[in-house]
Parts: sequence; structure tokens; C-alpha cells
Amino acid sequence: MKTTIEIADALLAEARKVADREGTTLRALVEEGLRETLRSRGEGAPPFQLNLVTFAGDGLQPGVAEGAWERIRDLAYEGRGA
Repeated sequence: MKTTIEIADALLAEARKVADREGTTLRALVEEGLRETLRSRGEGAPPFQLNLVTFAGDGLQPGVAEGAWERIRDLAYEGRGA
């Protein structure tokens, strides 16, 4: 089936170079990329889940919990120069 899509000039130029370098056609390269994208987004692909990361301790340092920007900045740069 034929269809028309709009692709940014730079992306199309890069795709043509890759197709030429790999000895394939632009059509084959586009189909491969589309198949891979559909496969990764398909029902078989597990949804992304962010892992919960926690740290031991007593919470935020004094001055940070209150949101004092100067204190947060000083702590971030502590020991990193003058």
C-alpha cells in the first residue's frame, strides 16, 4: 500500500544515508523502524514502572525541610571550592 508521510528533511537525509550504507532501501528501513516501534509499544510489552528508591536516615537536614534556598545551595556546593 502506498501512503504519504511528512518527515523532517534532516531525518530523511540521515535515513537515506543509513539505508545506503546498509545496502537496503529507505522503505525497508522505515518498515523496520515502524515494526520495532509497534512491537515495543504492543500489548506484549510490559508498561514502564519506576522503582521506588529510598534512603535510610532521619529525613531532611535542618534548613532544607523549610525550603530555605540559600541553605540548600550551600549544602549542594559544600566542599566544592570557595
